[in-house]
Amino acid sequence: MKPRVIGLIPARYGSTRFPGKPLALIAGRPMIELVYRRCLRSRLLEEVAVATDDPRIAACVAAFGGRAVMTSRRHRSGTDRIAEALAKLEHRRRKFEIVVNIQGDEPLVSPAAIDQLASAMICDPTVPMATLAARFGDRRELEDPNTVKIAVDRDGDALYFSRSVIPFARQPGKTDLGRYRKHIGLYAYRASFLRRFTSWPPGRLEGIEQLEQLRALERGARIRVVPTRHHSPAVDTPADLKRAESMLRRAPAAVTAAAGPGRRAP
Repeated sequence: MKPRVIGLIPARYGSTRFPGKPLALIAGRPMIELVYRRCLRSRLLEEVAVATDDPRIAACVAAFGGRAVMTSRRHRSGTDRIAEALAKLEHRRRKFEIVVNIQGDEPLVSPAAIDQLASAMICDPTVPMATLAARFGDRRELEDPNTVKIAVDRDGDALYFSRSVIPFARQPGKTDLGRYRKHIGLYAYRASFLRRFTSWPPGRLEGIEQLEQLRALERGARIRVVPTRHHSPAVDTPADLKRAESMLRRAPAAVTAAAGPGRRAP
């Protein structure tokens, strides 16, 4: 029997740089609605829900016909938030074997990318966690510390994630962009592994790099890295919001996919 897959979207109201970000309007619709509806177009997600700490976000999700799960305001990360939401959903419903963590600030998230990630977990039941990687567009992006890089082993599993350029080119002029991989912040977890992951305290390397996924590597867990050509910009500031709206307006098909009804969550 195929494992059941759920997509969970963590969304909090109190962002430091952009308070109320999930409710910000893009092309006349709340950003969280655009993310949710694109998730509904995934072929492999059986259910989609928003994990939030704020009744205003929950009310917005209910207004467009989605499902929201209220979670604690004390969570340090979106991963902790989706773990609580999963526990609440499983208390009332059948269990899910695979959880996809979809960022609530990516209104152009690709349903195909979600399916690539879920498929990697379905095809190899030994993988506890997976994420995506893409090629870099230019050297400026490669050298930007806000863009995370991944070193991958020959089996396709992560060796390390860093804000620095890895691997380091010892010989000047040998930094071929094709050798480097950019991390795309979608994650999938085996549900049992998600519960263990969120029970572990933050690791030393995680604290240095401020990258939560390093906690898994420090504990010896595998992270499968799935190559993709699909990646979307995150909205971190009001300026990012304007850029995302401009991208939607330049791509009529994307507007239709993001704003259309899709399939409803059960």
